[in-house]
Amino acid sequence: MSRNGGQHRLSLDDFRHEALGAVASTNTECLARARAGDFGFLWITADSQTGGRGRRGRTWLSEPGNLYASLLLIDPAPLERMASLPLAVALAVHGAIRQVLPPDAPPLEVKWPNDILIGRSKTCGILLEGERLADGRYALVIGIGINIRAKPDDTAYPVTSLNDHGVFVSPPELFAHLFASMADMLAIWDEGRGIAGIVERWRAVACGIGEKITVNLPDRSISGYFCGIDDKGMLILDRGDEGRMAIAAGDVFFG
Repeated sequence: MSRNGGQHRLSLDDFRHEALGAVASTNTECLARARAGDFGFLWITADSQTGGRGRRGRTWLSEPGNLYASLLLIDPAPLERMASLPLAVALAVHGAIRQVLPPDAPPLEVKWPNDILIGRSKTCGILLEGERLADGRYALVIGIGINIRAKPDDTAYPVTSLNDHGVFVSPPELFAHLFASMADMLAIWDEGRGIAGIVERWRAVACGIGEKITVNLPDRSISGYFCGIDDKGMLILDRGDEGRMAIAAGDVFFG
């Protein structure tokens, strides 16, 4: 993922930032830049989105006052090492919010793989999208929406905003923390070679280890006890007499 193909360690100087007004989606903007030949390490932020989206095509509330940011990476890692990237992204967002959240706020945790919770309520949406470009490069876009002021009111799970916890930071101020935190975590992740360090850090802020959960998969729902993640970042579900199973992707619900 380095620009020169060597063993360059990422730093803040490697990243660029472009701030826009209202856009359809910061992820869409990043993908358009990739198709036009951009070399990556590009952050795009927007004041609002008219077509923000979450996982599995869900819409994402995109009113002014929240943070909407996407990071474009080109060929970030061999595909076999990409599965751990969502964990690194979650840690970066967790670190940014930690910088502004009061010490007496409810627990700031990560729900597998990359939902950021304050007091068990979701405050951030993260969407990773990839595309093989015409020239053979692989474009990966990390989309991040953080509820600073506004939050959706029609979700299947509890949601919150930073304002709810006495945080009245501006989107640019919060982005400055995210900009720095993401550079740090991607350097630790090191194109997937640093997964051990990422997994260790993720376990330290994980939500619900040892609790009963339901994991919604595309074709079914599975219940059991959350045993944490394995060394590759996969969720380990204890199903009692049916044994333990590793899950690579799914939506987790507690209780």
